[in-house]
Amino acid sequence: MGYVCEQVEFSFNKHSRGVHLVTDEVEARIGKALGKVRCGTCHLFILHTSASLSVNEGWDPSVRADVRTILDRLVPEKATYEHCYEGDDDMPAHMKSVLTGTSVTIPVTNGRLNMGQWQGVYLLEHRDGSHVRSCIATVQGSG
Repeated sequence: MGYVCEQVEFSFNKHSRGVHLVTDEVEARIGKALGKVRCGTCHLFILHTSASLSVNEGWDPSVRADVRTILDRLVPEKATYEHCYEGDDDMPAHMKSVLTGTSVTIPVTNGRLNMGQWQGVYLLEHRDGSHVRSCIATVQGSG
């Protein structure tokens, strides 16, 4: 019943450009660590600058389409950017990551992520193609 702190590094399945619900994937990768915590937190940090993490509506798939559309309007790909060495989608991907963030912290209660009924964890892939994205989960709290 003491303090528990575990760190798990894992890779997400490859995802194409878009907004992807990954709650089940996260829970599968870190379930063992979550199971040791009665009351605590799970901090997820993505190890990339052109992808991001978010917690949002996890039930209605139209939310994913709308999030992508809004981000594309806010940060257009065809604008002029100084950083352009890695393709037209690179700098917009970095900016979208700045706007949406590279980490989320979620309460853990009785070995489970404690989110609202409609919430889910999202991986936002901001670049074209399919990339392996790595994440570090830090799970801590009372056991």
